[in-house]
Amino acid sequence: MRDETHDPARQSWVPGAAGHPDFPLQNLPFGVFSTGDRPRVGVAIGDHVLDLAALEAAGLVRPDPERTVFDAPTLNPFMALGPAAWQATREALSRLLGGEDARLRDDPVMTGRALVPAERAMLQLPFKVAEYTDFYASREHATNVGTMFRGPDNALPANWLHIPIGYNGRASTVVVSGGGIVRPMGQLKAPGDQAPRFGASERLDFELEVGAVVGTATAMGTRLSTAQADRAIFGYVLLNDWSARDIQVWEYVPLGPFQSKAFATSISPWVVTAAALEPFRTEAPGRLAPLLPYLHEDTPNNLDLELAVDLAPADGEPATIARTNASGLYYSSAQQLAHHTACGCAMSVGDLLGSGTVSGRAPGSYGSLLELAWNGAHPVRLSDGTSRTFLADGDTVTLRGWCARDGAARIGFGACRGTILPAHA
Repeated sequence: MRDETHDPARQSWVPGAAGHPDFPLQNLPFGVFSTGDRPRVGVAIGDHVLDLAALEAAGLVRPDPERTVFDAPTLNPFMALGPAAWQATREALSRLLGGEDARLRDDPVMTGRALVPAERAMLQLPFKVAEYTDFYASREHATNVGTMFRGPDNALPANWLHIPIGYNGRASTVVVSGGGIVRPMGQLKAPGDQAPRFGASERLDFELEVGAVVGTATAMGTRLSTAQADRAIFGYVLLNDWSARDIQVWEYVPLGPFQSKAFATSISPWVVTAAALEPFRTEAPGRLAPLLPYLHEDTPNNLDLELAVDLAPADGEPATIARTNASGLYYSSAQQLAHHTACGCAMSVGDLLGSGTVSGRAPGSYGSLLELAWNGAHPVRLSDGTSRTFLADGDTVTLRGWCARDGAARIGFGACRGTILPAHA
């Protein structure tokens, strides 16, 4: 069925929305913002934030007739209403901002109240993160890391082509873009050391990822098919899984990452809905081994999502050090969620699933400094003439993402940014 909200010919009457590189009428991502007062839910449109709490109070949108869901500090109450409410709200907002429903456009008082210039909006963590699980879904990334530490003949673990590998991370340290990231302390042991020591990480890294936001809860004991899992995903964010490689290499055997990744995970402030990304679905890469039936997909669930990483030294200009595309992920978010529930694990509204580092085949498409500098062997050159093998204090990492195809409006994610601060003594 044709969805008019994707029509690239439709324009918004909001100044600056037409042709906006990230937030045209066809996007309408959800977030939480404040203007020095209470946090509430908004939608990005051009260079403005549409105050959905104001629209809800005026009766222009009302996803739940029994209670308010937008005058809230998180998206969770709205997400909990389910896919039918998500789509109905998207359609209503599209008509209001496109002018087919003229009640907002033709009411200057309401327009002045509900349209907040983006520079006045303080963006918050968009949803309460119930749980956070990080996967390892890029074959190129898994192969690169495995080659460095185990050699090319044993690069991929025996299970990797059969199962979406993941670990449970820390929801408590998921933060919104724009804040400082304190360099973590932990146990360090270099290969030649006789014993570990305690100190600040010297091999701090970023990981370029895409995060899927679960909007539908499941009961313990329930399993989701890939189709059901796909419908349960509300939307997507950019995700930086900050990683302390020297802490990681000492602690990860046998149970995987712990403190090396628990100190911070950054996400972008706008949740781009799965509905907005429908025109950019694409097939997964070819399978090197058959998957078990529960991971089979009847629809293309990967996303043709362009990704970039910018790295700026303190007081320096940013340089784009990596470009890649999420379409190459071996396992889609739907497969990851289906696998997550395969044992009967209960899922909650606000669960966050990280894709794992998104890397391509060429060196310039690697999604971490560990790969870009090949574990320190090939330093990455920055705009000020300095180079990096791992992150220095004062460095700012910015992740960017966008979808662009002929016959569709460009859909952007905005930025996911963080600056490295010195370790606390």
